[in-house]
Amino acid sequence: MEIIALRSYQYHDAAPTHANAYLWPVLKCIIQESKFARRTAFDLGCGNGATCNFLSELGFDVAGVDPSESGVSHAQRHFPHLRTEVAGAYENLSARFGKFDLVVSLEVIEHCFDPRTFAKTFVSLIAPGGIGVLSTPYHGYLKNVALALSGKMDSHFTALWDGGHIKFFSVKTLNELFKELDISNVEFLRVGRIPVFAKSMVAVVRPK
Repeated sequence: MEIIALRSYQYHDAAPTHANAYLWPVLKCIIQESKFARRTAFDLGCGNGATCNFLSELGFDVAGVDPSESGVSHAQRHFPHLRTEVAGAYENLSARFGKFDLVVSLEVIEHCFDPRTFAKTFVSLIAPGGIGVLSTPYHGYLKNVALALSGKMDSHFTALWDGGHIKFFSVKTLNELFKELDISNVEFLRVGRIPVFAKSMVAVVRPK
């Protein structure tokens, strides 16, 4: 099911997505406030390689994977200095690539049928003392009420978007997902708009 759902996700270029406009500044701040033993980074669900290139420009040695063949094709063509490969989050990626000081996954987990396996893979790639930065569209009571009252629920849930969103997280449910992995040290940030109507939330994960 992962291959059917995600390889149909088509990329037409290597340009940043609209979400990068509000996610990258937050990611840069997190990086600037953190200390890394090495500057190695991994992008889980790298798409067209835009975020990999962003991290490379910040001085990281970067690798990334995505099951979208069109996305990785653009990444390899436009950013040949980066290691980007076609692979899925349900594979044993840490055995294949190793562990990294920084693991990033922006707006990916909501596309996955099996978020528990995705989260396990995400955490397995983080080196001791490293951090993970994961983002996903934010859902909370007031935002959901506003969507219902505005009549925008259909466009928000993207039912007709091939390869679109199939999981919808709140801070509570995403925190519970990491607690299942015995990770309680998770910081949540809400980005894009004011917090109660945030476009996305960013989880900063620091395994023991």
